[in-house]
Amino acid sequence: MARSLRLFSRVLRAPWAIALRRLRWGPLLFVACFTAAVQAGTQREEPLIDSVRTALSAAVHQSGPPVLVHADVKAANAFQQWLTQTEARLEKQLQRRKASPAPANLAIAASTPNGTPDVLAHELASPHLRREFLQTVWYESQRAGLDPSLVLGLIHVESGFRKFAISSAGARGFMQVMPFWTRVLADGDAGVLFQAQTNLRFGCVILRHYLNVENGDLFLALGRYNGSRGQAPYPNAVLAAQKGWQ
Repeated sequence: MARSLRLFSRVLRAPWAIALRRLRWGPLLFVACFTAAVQAGTQREEPLIDSVRTALSAAVHQSGPPVLVHADVKAANAFQQWLTQTEARLEKQLQRRKASPAPANLAIAASTPNGTPDVLAHELASPHLRREFLQTVWYESQRAGLDPSLVLGLIHVESGFRKFAISSAGARGFMQVMPFWTRVLADGDAGVLFQAQTNLRFGCVILRHYLNVENGDLFLALGRYNGSRGQAPYPNAVLAAQKGWQ
């Protein structure tokens, strides 16, 4: 990990990295170049408080996109503006991803169409699927008291928006949730982590749980999410990616 820290420091000071960060999409391009230096961590199994256990249990039994209910017209308009802007950014990001190989630390579940890593069909290929995904991101992040841009930044780093991604450590789905989270609940079927809303619910609730454990310290909470608490590469990568979704 010390080697990764040195590499991260050198990358940050590189002229091309400085130039990229000045662009609107610089943070995302920077993260794409740097992701290989961030080794996949492992969320660690810890005792769960009852509220976290209840939230995760409920996620297992929910399917399909949530139905959003806004407090007023202003809130509804704010969501629509966010959705329009973010959908355009997501489409561009997916096109870049399509031209790039999956990270070396990720495999793709056998259920992916044709068994090819970057086939967008059945993931986020159509406008309808992208809107449904973003609606769920908004709902689950708001529900957990998280900024949607933070959740999108984490997904960007963890899976590159690959619904069926499996890391070398066994983490699954968009937010790379470890299977033990399902084993400590219900029937322990790790396959539910390939369901979009369940995966996003787990990931958001887990990150909120870690924020509570770390007394609101986002840097430490992100490190705990990745199993690298106190180390800079992963939190810095997520926070850099977040800027591209704000």
